[in-house]
Amino acid sequence: MKIGTRQPEHSLLSGLRILVGRARHQADALSSGLRELGAEVIEIPFIEIRKPRSYKPLESALKNLSDYDWLILTSVNGVEAVWDRLRKLRLSEKQLQHLQLAAIGPATRKAIEKRGVRVDVVPEEYVAESVVESLRDQIAGKRVLLARAKVARDVIPRELRKLGARVDVVEAYETVIPRSSRVRLRTVLKDAKCRPDVITFTSSSTVRNFVTLLGGAHGRDARAYISGPNGVKLASIGPVTSSTLRELGLAVEIEAREYTIPGLIEAIVAFGG
Repeated sequence: MKIGTRQPEHSLLSGLRILVGRARHQADALSSGLRELGAEVIEIPFIEIRKPRSYKPLESALKNLSDYDWLILTSVNGVEAVWDRLRKLRLSEKQLQHLQLAAIGPATRKAIEKRGVRVDVVPEEYVAESVVESLRDQIAGKRVLLARAKVARDVIPRELRKLGARVDVVEAYETVIPRSSRVRLRTVLKDAKCRPDVITFTSSSTVRNFVTLLGGAHGRDARAYISGPNGVKLASIGPVTSSTLRELGLAVEIEAREYTIPGLIEAIVAFGG
């Protein structure tokens, strides 16, 4: 897996086979970035984004946006869901003008700003804890709407409530395991000719789903698939994802310093070098 430091940029990852487990509609940025550097990319989604069973809680909150002081969005999926509902309800960006907006990460901020809305807070680190820290001195007594996935960490609502905020959490979308990936993932990991050198993980959900796809809720079966003399290396987008990998008994060889897709690619290049 060693990559010569004097290689031209387009071949920095030449000879490296990398498995990308992002949701199918979101894999392109990571996959194309890796391919541009010479990697062979295999795409098998560990996660699928679906509409929630009911949009009623989200729609109710959006109809009453005037009651809120802050809107927090933690992913591009959340942004897309909120704006889709705004269109369905025939509400405009004017309904958001009085709000202050917080976004986790540059991709989420970009998705919001693309829709003509200002983002007030982007935390220094793109994790829930950093969002809380960024809002610490301006959230007491405020009413907050947090639109996110059905299953997500409770750090933001729990900690903001401790700081005196009133927080409403609404489901904007849900993440599920793409069952169609089960056979293909197992086949790829068993076949020496197409077995990846590196597997990327971009969220805790991708980690848990990967483990489930390989046989269960614990990491023992997954370890059996990726271990061996030329074991597969696991690449994490950041400390929260890395923590989930370790909780399931999976070693983290690569972790992004900046918790973004470009940061993950940079970490893979640095590891190879």
